[in-house]
Amino acid sequence: MSLLSRYLMRELSLFILFALIGLLGLYTFFDLIAELTDLGVGGYRLSDALIFVALRAPANAYELLPIAVLIGGIFGLSHLSGSSELTVIRASGVSLKRLLLWLCLIGVFYGAITLLLGEYIAPAGKRMANQHRLAATQSMLVGDFRSGVWIKDGKQIVNIAEMLPDLTVVHARIYEFGKTLTLERVIEGHNGRFQSKGNWTLQKATVTQFLPEHAGVALSKPAVFNWQTSISPAMLAVLLVEPAQMSATSLLSYIDHLKRNKQKTSRYELALWGKLFYPLACLSMVLIALPFAQSQRRSGNAGVRVFIGIACGLIFHFANQIVVYLGDLYNWPPPIVVSIPTLLFLSAAAFMLWRQERR
Repeated sequence: MSLLSRYLMRELSLFILFALIGLLGLYTFFDLIAELTDLGVGGYRLSDALIFVALRAPANAYELLPIAVLIGGIFGLSHLSGSSELTVIRASGVSLKRLLLWLCLIGVFYGAITLLLGEYIAPAGKRMANQHRLAATQSMLVGDFRSGVWIKDGKQIVNIAEMLPDLTVVHARIYEFGKTLTLERVIEGHNGRFQSKGNWTLQKATVTQFLPEHAGVALSKPAVFNWQTSISPAMLAVLLVEPAQMSATSLLSYIDHLKRNKQKTSRYELALWGKLFYPLACLSMVLIALPFAQSQRRSGNAGVRVFIGIACGLIFHFANQIVVYLGDLYNWPPPIVVSIPTLLFLSAAAFMLWRQERR
């Protein structure tokens, strides 16, 4: 990279970082306000609420990064334009194509960060946040290990290997202890579904009963076993990550599961394609920032231009959500649906630059 390209990336990255910190601070503040209503529920304290919102920060950063790229790009390029540095860069022989190439590289860099957040960091943080909140508000011990989720419910210790988004539990194992904390029974189920308050049914169950006074072990294999517990689907639901926050590999695995069981997959296919297209939003955002910045030197009403650019970021954020809902409702092809906002913004950036260069 040339000296000018490195300087441009450093300047824009500084403004993008400030924009992201500001947006994250705002989102974190509102998340904390929402959590204050649950203080005192179970053992939920202010420190628990602070941990919860901190663990959710990567998920918020994933959603906000394209908007931060747009806002930071507009302010950064406007700053360079206002100090005539952008004019000097163009006058030094840097063509519009080369400038756009530099901006594309910046967009690709932040797109890669977005991909990393969405695939690895955000899902893990969201899951840890939900587990911590459940453990604090429901007075249950919750842990997440390679063997699955572990929950202590009274005298039962429950291990659930997997929880599907339809709240079916897969490979459940329940350890029941007696009054003297001796292991009395181990119940294993291939899968389980909630039936009514405090009652789950486990399919293909295996019950191992430890007889008193070391008299031996009784083994039974009922086709259906009624499991009594205070664990509810609402508690398990908070341990799940929404489709939009799931990793691409998790989405692919669950889509395959739904297809094998002949169930509807459109919602999860939309989320999967959204994962693939969302990082490209950073590219379109940094490109559309250039025409807004160049307009500053041609118009004295720069504040209005910057405001319009920020409004575009919010429009993009809400448009992404709207097209996903419409696509799921009308069964539109997922690749087309999720690409609409990004392609529209790329087209708008190209048109605005074309108009400016013609003048």
